[in-house]
Amino acid sequence: MSDSRPVSLPIVLPDLPPPPRPALLTRMGWTGLALFALLAVVVIPALHLGTAPSHPLHVSGYAVTLGGKILCYAIVAVAMDLIWGFAGILSLGHGLFFALGGYAFGMYLMRAIGTDGVYQSELPDFMVFLNWKELPWYWSGSDHLGVALALVLLVPGILAFVFGYFAFRSRIKGVYFSIITQALTYAFMLLFFRNETGFGGNNGFTDFKRILGFSITTPEMRATLFALSAAMLIACLLLCRHLVTGKFGRVLTAIRDAESRVMFIGYQPLWYKLFAWTLSALMTAVAGALYVPQVGIINPGEMSPANSIEIAIWVAVGGRGTLIGPIIGAFAVNLSKSWFTVSFPEYWLFFLGLLFVTVTLWLPGGVVSLWSRLNGDKTS
Repeated sequence: MSDSRPVSLPIVLPDLPPPPRPALLTRMGWTGLALFALLAVVVIPALHLGTAPSHPLHVSGYAVTLGGKILCYAIVAVAMDLIWGFAGILSLGHGLFFALGGYAFGMYLMRAIGTDGVYQSELPDFMVFLNWKELPWYWSGSDHLGVALALVLLVPGILAFVFGYFAFRSRIKGVYFSIITQALTYAFMLLFFRNETGFGGNNGFTDFKRILGFSITTPEMRATLFALSAAMLIACLLLCRHLVTGKFGRVLTAIRDAESRVMFIGYQPLWYKLFAWTLSALMTAVAGALYVPQVGIINPGEMSPANSIEIAIWVAVGGRGTLIGPIIGAFAVNLSKSWFTVSFPEYWLFFLGLLFVTVTLWLPGGVVSLWSRLNGDKTS
């Protein structure tokens, strides 16, 4: 008697070639990027350094510092878009990585003060004030720029990797992930507020003097930091664009949309999410390191949960999952903030909330989606 049960045959998938990789940027994109690089790296520094303050084309020190600060915020926005826009992971703790990068570079800046501080001691002023007798062990080597730059990457990078590994391995996602990232940055903020941690307590680090022996307040240094911030923004944008337009980006987007299906076909989402998360933290930390010498201070307030929420608002306002949108969002929100906090300081938070609600209700694709909407209207 023959066996009538159906025989399961192995599924043989056709050997299809991989889809062609899209261009890194369109011709219009390259043109826009080149114009931005020319403006930020050449024109603005040249106008700041080469024209007299009375000249109509002169770019003031205030404008250069403000621009440099917002360029750092734009780097953070791109980093947040990589993890939120393409991996679907909303972090409300990126302010922590920003502050850790700032503190790591701030340690170098504090050591570079030397004996020019108020107490004329080799120890930072706040340590003398708090009656510290010697540097704590974790300040060792912080007077070398190379060590400081390594700390900028290593400290936030290791923290992000360890935290992300356990969180993603436990499949924590959605609002639960957002809450624990916020709890993490809040815990670090409370820790850094304590004087005995050796990071200046409530006041943090300030009164910086020089970098590599050059005064930090000179117009040349200000223009250099501005140009470095712009160059780093361009590098981060191109790196993220390279990642999201390749196979890595397609898998990351698939994880965002249907993680269980991605696991079913043989991919392990843990390592994709962990790589994107750690890379995002590293870019945020570099932005923090560039930010501190330009604003002249770093304190635990940078780890405030409100700061991390504001980062998410930049991305939402500009356009999540577009890379260029978050840059626009960072500039739009922070320029508005600069104006509102001077002209109408008591209404700033109301305006920010109104802006967020407006974009959420009527522009879910962010400000950058206006371009496609206008093009659609023209073609219809």
